[in-house]
Amino acid sequence: MTASTANAQRFREFKMPDVGEGLTEAEILKWYVQPGDTVTDGQVVCEVETAKAAVELPIPYTGVVHELRFGEGVTVDVGTAIIAVDTDPGAGPAEAPAAAPQEAAADEEAEPQGRQAVLVGYGAAPSSTKRRARKPQPGVPAQPEPAKAALQAELNGRTAPAAPATPVAPAVQPAPTAPAGSAVPAAGRPLAKPPVRKLAKDLGIDLATILPTGPDGIITREDVHAAAAPAPAGPAETPGPVAVAAAEPGTVDTAARERRVPVKGVRKATAQAMVASAFTAPHVTEFITVDVTRTMKLVQELKQDPDMAGLRVNPLLLVAKAFLVALKRHPEVNAAWDEANQEIVYKDYVNLGIAAATPRGLIVPNIKDAGTKTLPQLAAELGDLVATAREGKTSPAAMAGGTVTITNVGVFGVDTGTPILNPGESAILAFGAVKLQPWVHKGKVTARQVTTLALSFDHRLVDGELGSKLLADVAAVLERPKRLITWG
Repeated sequence: MTASTANAQRFREFKMPDVGEGLTEAEILKWYVQPGDTVTDGQVVCEVETAKAAVELPIPYTGVVHELRFGEGVTVDVGTAIIAVDTDPGAGPAEAPAAAPQEAAADEEAEPQGRQAVLVGYGAAPSSTKRRARKPQPGVPAQPEPAKAALQAELNGRTAPAAPATPVAPAVQPAPTAPAGSAVPAAGRPLAKPPVRKLAKDLGIDLATILPTGPDGIITREDVHAAAAPAPAGPAETPGPVAVAAAEPGTVDTAARERRVPVKGVRKATAQAMVASAFTAPHVTEFITVDVTRTMKLVQELKQDPDMAGLRVNPLLLVAKAFLVALKRHPEVNAAWDEANQEIVYKDYVNLGIAAATPRGLIVPNIKDAGTKTLPQLAAELGDLVATAREGKTSPAAMAGGTVTITNVGVFGVDTGTPILNPGESAILAFGAVKLQPWVHKGKVTARQVTTLALSFDHRLVDGELGSKLLADVAAVLERPKRLITWG
């Protein structure tokens, strides 16, 4: 056994796993250990945020933490080593193995053959598509590096460096000299680690315009931040055209009062899902206004019921039950469109999603087999679901497999809305605010508690008649909640 092999067996690297459903990256939210700490097999060492949930990662080794490869707040690709553990610290000092090729060489991103095993299932299969190098257009000269830098600065909303006061002869200029010890490639793709590439992409920086300062010509995070910093003002005696424009009366520089936040995590996943849903499923939204005075009275009575002791009883609970009863009367709504096989998949179970606004963004966990739950069981699971979501502990499995969803916009004082379907689902019900309004009741105008419901459905699966009947039945149950018994 060679020394390098022994070191590799002693110093074990833990790579960022795919924590569910083919995700490709995750952000390190918090480290629970530091170099020198002792860890045991199965101990949670960090918390990461994927596009779907915040997940705690256990280490599969016992030993002493040798190195944390990335800091908090860094987005790391799946399969990249994030921590190294010395599994035999009593054996004396030894040299830890070098970082994986993806981290050390940065640009040599060899694609693994086949799919790699992960914590849950398998990762995404590698793509066989190769991007061809872009051919220069005939008759269009290549832009020199200063021109690229000026163009990139303009696109990023920054002031471009002032042009030289005297014209420059068209002779070939020597390339800038890199710091000692650096080896900047003469041509080809700039060298940078994947997190640095992502940072540059988020900030809108072209890596080709950055002079690397890292070892072996690798562009570092500091290089990217330096490139993103506002360009220094030119000499006062030779102000550039931009400086003159900024001094014109009536102009306002808004860049200093704007903030740019990278799109990632739950926000990124929500945006992708909503765009995919809005432009894939033909949405139809219908509305109905209903007197829910009797339902609100029932809520108060249930709060005093011994069978509901310790459970959270609110109007959303009875809206959810009414929705489930209506779906039982119209099971054709509970379906999914299979585009690949050109089939409609009818589901004999209801996984009821509840849209939850959390500090991390909008998520939609669901109650499995909600149609089989009693009212106390539904109240318990609804309470657990909301509490877990607010703590940011919802697992990817809890958000998978939903069939229909409820969004409670009424908690924000909103009357109703036109909700967008959760991808793969057939319907979503919006529950608006309950307000005291004049209403004709028993032939007289009186104050009643009234709300507005909105139902969006996939018109490929649900036609207007079926969708209208479903919404009308939900309203009928909420108007006369005794139908929970007669229809349930």
